[in-house]
Amino acid sequence: MQHRHLLPNEFDLLLDGEAGFGVVPLRAHIDECRACAAQLAEARMVCDALEALPHFAPTPRFVEKVMAQVQVVEPWHVAVFDTAQRLLPRSRPVRLVMAATAVLAATTLSASAVWLALRADAALYFLNILVDRARTALVNGVGAFIGETFGSGALDAIRSSGLAGIAVGAAVMLAAVGGATLGFRALATASRNRR
Repeated sequence: MQHRHLLPNEFDLLLDGEAGFGVVPLRAHIDECRACAAQLAEARMVCDALEALPHFAPTPRFVEKVMAQVQVVEPWHVAVFDTAQRLLPRSRPVRLVMAATAVLAATTLSASAVWLALRADAALYFLNILVDRARTALVNGVGAFIGETFGSGALDAIRSSGLAGIAVGAAVMLAAVGGATLGFRALATASRNRR
């Protein structure tokens, strides 16, 4: 004869209708203990009431609606790996071509970096030549454009005034364009308001 009341998991065994050697002493205890028998009767009433409730099925899009509101945090390395997998082609021959291209590009960049490290003076010399030629071409192109657009007088004025004259001319041009833009916008707004 047991001198203690049943535990919740033991009530669960009786409610589930379990069978076995461990359930027989529990049933014998229920027959002898009025408190445990009353608690088992209350638990049976709750189970019966729950079983009597109608069963509802969620809508087909229920999971999607709930998961749309759940914020899933994905680690950065997983996101990078997934992005890399999406960028890689599925077919093996195309992957091999991409790998060969990547190896060729890496080799070329590495060789260029080593050459630049060993021949920095030659690289700087070629870079200076390239910058000088680009600057000369730009100045000649801008000069030709100004000469064709505004005439040789404007070009002579810019040459005589130097960089300060170019800055003043650019500021005047920007102010004129800004004023025209604001004027046209005011006219359009006034025309729209009259309608």
